[in-house]
Amino acid sequence: MTDWQDLTMPAFEALKQETQTVILPLGVLEEHGPHLPLGTDAFHALEVVNRVAKRRPVLVAPPLFYGMCRSTRHHPGAVSISGDCFRALLLDLGREFYRQGCRNLVFISGHAGGTHISAVVETAERLLAELPEARIAVVNLLEVLREVVADKPELVRTRGDSHAGEVETAIMLAAYPHLVRGSAPEEWPGFPKYVLVRDKRRYWPGGVWGNPGAASAAQGETMLEAEADRLGSIINMLEEMTVL
Repeated sequence: MTDWQDLTMPAFEALKQETQTVILPLGVLEEHGPHLPLGTDAFHALEVVNRVAKRRPVLVAPPLFYGMCRSTRHHPGAVSISGDCFRALLLDLGREFYRQGCRNLVFISGHAGGTHISAVVETAERLLAELPEARIAVVNLLEVLREVVADKPELVRTRGDSHAGEVETAIMLAAYPHLVRGSAPEEWPGFPKYVLVRDKRRYWPGGVWGNPGAASAAQGETMLEAEADRLGSIINMLEEMTVL
């Protein structure tokens, strides 16, 4: 048992004798087309983390389903908190994890929005400067997936696939098939380059970026295992680092 919220006080103390590493899965509540749940990003991060937790001792913090979304904010179901709130929450959590003896902190985000990831990195840098024995990693699962696909380009058929498309649909079919409601038509956002727009749904009505119809559960399983392998390697590197 490695989920922080499920541990008893003695169990927590016992697990801390085996590891000083805590992983915080991050996501947002936002549309993922008409076929995937609003919590897809956090579900994705949590699935990868849980696979790693079966392989090695780590503490898994309860996932955070609240973050920052911009291009999807006006679609039904989206909840985006302010940057100030998000950074403050991550900062306090990082401090509390450290106070409880966790010296290795991994932020892993299934949501890859630019403002969201920037806020995580900014907070991590602040924690790194403040906590003298801390080792911190920020893992953007979109970047990890790009590494996976670069190694195995045959995994994804849809060129340029992204949000709620082939990749995310495959991952959810593998990990949470009961939450997948069929499929969705292929779609690509049409935002004007460089220009910010108020009515974002006008340029991206269905909320799909790619082709969900090309996805399969077997494909998603391969991706998830490869992501877990890479996360394990990141944790190895983090735990072996000398704090400077």
